[in-house]
Amino acid sequence: MQTIILNKDSFLKIISLISKDTKVDEDIFYELYKAVIESISEVMSKTEGFKFTPVNHLSVILYCLNEYNFALNNKLVNIEKLKDGNEFSNLASICADKYLTNEQLSYKSSSYLNRFNPPISTLSLYLNFTLRTLNEIHATDQYNNLISDMLKKAFSMGKCILELVIDGFETEAFSTWRTLHENECILTCLIKNGEKMFKAYFRHITYALAYRGQIPSKEETDKIFLEIKENMKKHDLKSKDMKKYIEYGYLFSNENLKLNEDFKLNFRDGVEKVAGLSKYSKVYEMSSEISHSSPLLLYSNREYYFLITLINLYETFFRLENIFDQFYRHFTKKEVWGQYYLLKETYLKQLRIIYSNLVKRLTKKSN
Repeated sequence: MQTIILNKDSFLKIISLISKDTKVDEDIFYELYKAVIESISEVMSKTEGFKFTPVNHLSVILYCLNEYNFALNNKLVNIEKLKDGNEFSNLASICADKYLTNEQLSYKSSSYLNRFNPPISTLSLYLNFTLRTLNEIHATDQYNNLISDMLKKAFSMGKCILELVIDGFETEAFSTWRTLHENECILTCLIKNGEKMFKAYFRHITYALAYRGQIPSKEETDKIFLEIKENMKKHDLKSKDMKKYIEYGYLFSNENLKLNEDFKLNFRDGVEKVAGLSKYSKVYEMSSEISHSSPLLLYSNREYYFLITLINLYETFFRLENIFDQFYRHFTKKEVWGQYYLLKETYLKQLRIIYSNLVKRLTKKSN
């Protein structure tokens, strides 16, 4: 397979667009690009039994640019050495190897969906909209800033889960949903219980920093630990409970909740229960088993985990979208609501149809 080499003018136009902040020796770099293309073409021509796709020149240039910068920045070569035949050939060989292996011969697991299928594309569209919108909203207090940050993290994890599903990594996607679920439960607890729990949560973040040795001042760290111990004593907690108290003790800020009756200092019987999402307890446990490399990780029914991951992702998204809706309306003017509600009317309806189909498919598979 012979590949046409870009002429120097076309090549330099691409370089000017992708490396505005990076200066390169244009002559050497163009020679490097040509050598890499020639090497790639030679491999493609001599390899039998494999169907290569046409060479993507932008990808080749990006490999060249990054390897070139890496070699110079780490003093593996200098410009003068690069003019030497051996150094130049080695760098060209590395660029060609990486392009061929990562782009043409990349391992791809079989998957149930691609990014163009509505279960992926529709939710991706919605997630992209929410993330862009959250970036444009500037909350004026620490409580709403935290809500915004937690929503961003949640929707970002949603995108990550979809990417894993597209790549055929269903169990890894399900394991990531576990973290998303934890994030949702914490956010729900905070919103349900209001300002007092928000304040407690912020204080427990400080406790966690002290526990991990991330407070610069030893004097300040000692004061924080003294505060932790005094608070633990109020709740009849022992020194062995310190880590659990630091992680979950903000739940004590709701004085109507009684330890060991209404909640415990853990996730499933604490945060998840107070959030009102205990119905996910068994699914969460299953996801935890995968996270800890149980046999489920290796010997699992891929279609089952594909379905259960998307179903739980969709359910989590529907609840988080309700929180986003309230947040959006609080921080934006009515005049700009039209675009958002048009999006909701068009795509939220489609998402619910997709969700219903996924549930039916799982039910049919389970019977």
